[in-house]
Order: sequence, then structure tokens, then C-alpha cells
Amino acid sequence: MSNLRSHAVTIIPGDGVGPEVALATQRILDAAAARAGVAFDWEEAEAGASVFLKGDQTGVPQATRDSIDRTRVALKGPLETPVGFGEKSANVTLRKLFETYANVRPARELPGIPSRYKGEGVDMIVVRENIEDLYGGIEHLQAHDVAQALKIITRKGSEKVIRFAYEMALREGRKKVTIASKANILKFTEGMFKNIGEELAPEYAPIEANHLIIDNVAHQMVKDPAQFDVIVATNLHGDIISDLASGLIGGLGFASSANYGDGVAIFEAVHGSAPKYAGKNVINPTALVLSATMMLRHIGELDLADQVEDAVLTTLEEGKALPQDVVRQKGGDVEAAVSTTGFTEAVIENLGRKPTSVPAAASRPRPSAQNPHKRWPDGEARRAEVGPATVIGIDIFAETLMSPAEFGTKLAALAGPEFELRIVSARGTVVWPKMSPAFDHPGFFRSRFVARDKSKVVTDEALFALIARVTGVATWFHLEKLRSWNGEEGFTRAQGE
Repeated sequence: MSNLRSHAVTIIPGDGVGPEVALATQRILDAAAARAGVAFDWEEAEAGASVFLKGDQTGVPQATRDSIDRTRVALKGPLETPVGFGEKSANVTLRKLFETYANVRPARELPGIPSRYKGEGVDMIVVRENIEDLYGGIEHLQAHDVAQALKIITRKGSEKVIRFAYEMALREGRKKVTIASKANILKFTEGMFKNIGEELAPEYAPIEANHLIIDNVAHQMVKDPAQFDVIVATNLHGDIISDLASGLIGGLGFASSANYGDGVAIFEAVHGSAPKYAGKNVINPTALVLSATMMLRHIGELDLADQVEDAVLTTLEEGKALPQDVVRQKGGDVEAAVSTTGFTEAVIENLGRKPTSVPAAASRPRPSAQNPHKRWPDGEARRAEVGPATVIGIDIFAETLMSPAEFGTKLAALAGPEFELRIVSARGTVVWPKMSPAFDHPGFFRSRFVARDKSKVVTDEALFALIARVTGVATWFHLEKLRSWNGEEGFTRAQGE
């Protein structure tokens, strides 16, 4: 009977260059594991383009889901997803299927890798909310030329990822967490995220917490990136600024990533499938190898993670065996670059060695990426806390080419004794009763009806009757009840309202 410590891991080679970087990473991990009395039980699984081609529109077959459900940990090469058409991203599907709500992307200066910020001490982590926001992919064509996407932000989802960021900062000996949002414009969605970050901050002293508008975060990352420690952001913003962060330290070829949930973790390179390089044995596997070190720490193999990371750092530091993208950045002749296989073998040869120009991996705090397992408020408790909702009106979105004046006048006459037409807006700007100075007709309007008598309960029957009357004037395609809690309106005003 073997005395090896064994870990079952789902390996998803992926598309394009994915199988090459996945194989390189497996070889390095297996070589390091053999030295340490560890073994990996790799369960190979499919996702992405190959699955789409078989007619599975999810991109993630049941066999892959079952494997991850068994192993609870997956290492994944890049997956290809059509841009602007076709099926949903298999990457996003995997994250959402297993509720991996925290996406963690470190960006730390690496030895031997040129960048504009070399020597400035760039060492940050972007924590991106991974489940909600516009990445819900809830989109509709409201008219032939009018598209809508719903941005979903929840208190529970925001609190989970922000707590994760604070907890990680504590474990890693970090000093500051920056909450990044667009709360100056999106008052309810991004505003909720910002407010929760600030509400939780006192629980995590001595971590310094601050808030920056996401525009300023991008500006400051380029101006003075070393000021950042941990940044936590909503899904779309986190996706964008984490790619920006990778550009500060040499590019996507070095950008590692981990997706953490309550029970499952998925580790992947940030870069794409790069199909034009597939099968040429030239791709840099560093990003996935460094992602694998995050996986090793997650499963408790801290020494093994340090050894693999140090071998990568030593290889980059020495500069004797560098992939094409690194040689190109250094201004060298790419003919002198090593292949993917050659770089892999160099890293394996350097197992057991430590870099000299940067601290060895073991000199840094050794974090556990486990979820802090806070108790999130259940729905009933939250409802009791905020009180019941009161319906005070409705927004009706309708398709029409009528002028704002004609449309508003007709709807105002249909409001009836229970409602008044407060405004008509186009793309969030009031166009009736006062016309916008520079109005360009988009082909649809939002009409806001509110109760005339605030003391009376607005019933669904009254709303249905109003909708039926509006239907006689224009084709409606979207409805939103206007609600308030304890007298506070649960909807934003239009520009100019």
C-alpha cells in the first residue's frame, strides 16, 4: 500500500493552446510531487469549444460537472467562447454552476520580466465578484435595435466576496483593501456594493479600508500601482482591472487566477485560448503553472506550492530558457526562445532551487483560501429587518416612434383616477413633460406612472388595467413595479426628473 499523499483533481485541458499549457503544468506538478511523496489522481474532463461542437449548448457536459463534484477542485486551461454571437461562455458557466463567487487574481512583479513599473514594488491582488452583475448574461432585444442587459447585485453576493477580500487580506498580512465601484452613477447596484464594503470594514481592523470610483482605480493603477494591496470589485469592473493589473507586471502570460466557492475551487490562467499558436509548442505556460501553485495552497500542499513557485521564479530570473513572449518583451531574437516543452523542462530542473533577486515563496505569509464561513442573513430575517414593500407605481417600457409630446399627452389621458403620468424618459433622460434640448429618438420610451393618492394601496388589478390601456397606444415590452421600503423609494430618478 502506497504511503503517498494523493489528491484527486479534475483537469480540463481546454481549447487552442490549452492542452499544451495544461500538459506542461501537469508535468511540473507531477515532478515536484514525486520529490515530496505526493501524487495527483488526474481526472481529465471536457469543456468549451469541443463540447459546443457536439451540440451541448452549455459548454460543460454532465460528466465534467460530476467530476468536479467528486474532486471539489479543478485545474483548467483556457476555453474558447464566440464573441458577440453563439453560446454563453463556458468559463462563466463553470464558475456559476459551482457558485465560485470569489475570483482572485494576483499581480506581483516577477524577476527577469521587463515592465514599465520594474522595481516599483507592484504586488496587488484583485478580488472580483464572480457570480452576479452583468455576467448573469440576462439580455433582451426590447426592439429590433434596442438591447438591454440586467445588472444584478445582491446584498448576500456582495457581502460574501467583500468578506472574502478582507479575510484574505488578514491571512496574507496585507494592510489595505480598496472597494472599487461606480456608485456615483449606479446608486443602487454599485452603491450597495460600496456601502456593504464600508459597513464591514470595522469588523476587520487593523485592515485599512477605502473606497475609490472604478475610473480612479484604473487611473491610479497606471499612475502609481504600488499603492494598491487588495482591490475588491464587482464582476465586470474586476474583470477589466485585473487584466490591467497583469499588464503592469509583464502581461497575461503571467496572470494566474483562482475561483473560490464554499465547497469547490477552480484554477485557471487568465489568458485566452490563442488558437493561432495552438500546436506550435511556443506558448508560455507560466500563468497556469502559477495558478496551480494557488491550487496547491488550497489543498494544503504549502511546501509543494513554494517549491513550484520558486522553480518558476528561478527559471525566469536566470533567463537561460525563456518562452517567445518573454524574449520578445526583452527585445531579443525569438529564435533564441525555448519551446513550451523546453521551458517546462527548465522549471523541472530548477525544482529545489530558490530565486536570489526576489524573496523566495516561503518568506511570504502562507494563506489559506478557505471561505471564512460567515453566516449570511437568511431572506426572512432580512425582510423582517427592512419591513414590507409598498407598491407606489409602475414603469412601462414601450416601443413607439411617436414624438415625446404626442406619446406623453396620450398616456397622461389614459392614467385614470388612480395614477398620474410623472415623466416619459428616453435612455434615462426626461423627454416629457419637458423636452430634452438635444433629443435623438431611440424608438422606445419609459413611462413612469405613480399613484395619485399615496395613502391607498396600489393593487395588481389597478396596474393590469393601466397596462391594458397603455397597450391601446403602444406595444409595451418591459414592466417594473415601483416600490418603497419604510418611505424610501426603491428606484432611481431619471436625469431631469
